[in-house]
Amino acid sequence: MDFSILRRAALVLLGAGLAVSAFSQDLIARQAPVDRRLRAVDSVAIQRAVERDLGTMGSEIYTSWVTNRAHPYKPEEVPDSFRIDLRGFCMPTTSRSVTSRFGYRPAFKRMHKGLDIKVYTGDTIVSAFDGRVRVVRYDEGGYGYYVVVRHTNGLETIYGHLSKQLVQTDQEVRAGEPIGLGGNTGRSFGSHLHFETRLAGEAINPELLFDFPAQDVTADFYTFRKVEKQNENPTYLAAGDTPATEDVARKATHFYKVRKGETLSAISRKLGVPEDQLAAQNRLSSGKRLRTGQILRY
Repeated sequence: MDFSILRRAALVLLGAGLAVSAFSQDLIARQAPVDRRLRAVDSVAIQRAVERDLGTMGSEIYTSWVTNRAHPYKPEEVPDSFRIDLRGFCMPTTSRSVTSRFGYRPAFKRMHKGLDIKVYTGDTIVSAFDGRVRVVRYDEGGYGYYVVVRHTNGLETIYGHLSKQLVQTDQEVRAGEPIGLGGNTGRSFGSHLHFETRLAGEAINPELLFDFPAQDVTADFYTFRKVEKQNENPTYLAAGDTPATEDVARKATHFYKVRKGETLSAISRKLGVPEDQLAAQNRLSSGKRLRTGQILRY
């Protein structure tokens, strides 16, 4: 037997083995960054999915999911402050006509905790933001047929006096997706949409977030701040639809949105609030020019 041939064959096999090993190591080395990138992508995707799911449930604020009541929250559940992302919005209706604003109603001796928007029976009402439907019920003495949606930005919106509900409890909805039809059900004196914006049950004036005449939001973000209590009476009434006494209601904080060309003195006359008091409450210097869309507290 020719041992030289065997030696050469052995050397060839050894070389091939080393080449395969080197190629494998090189392949593994090249693959490692890809694996890391894929793991990073997977992690980001998983994280976004988790955030999306938790955001829908409002985990930063909410610890419960009650589907049979519009207002199940306690005052202590309201955060001291919270930044609300208003991007990705859709106006709930194309109507620009606000027929009744947020604030105290002397005729009913109670707070009106939303906006009434003029719509006609059968008009399409859509979700203002992405979220999940929490309540789909009928309230004979109040909202009529209504829908409550908890949104990914922490807000909950309420759509009342509907003629028909187009969604079901626990349904995921996107901003702009139809959720109901305008109507005149419940405690209503004409077809309209009763629209509320709430954070953990605390009513926020929708005009601080939405500009219905302009069909836009007021800014990209809105920072909610819990108002401290004074003399045991809330300066901003607690959430819920319990009628307020006139005394408490007078102490409630209201908001006014400055219209184009308005001055502080003109607004003072319109609201019946002394100009110096209005200036002090809003930290305005005498003669300071107001911005269109600026929100004044009174």
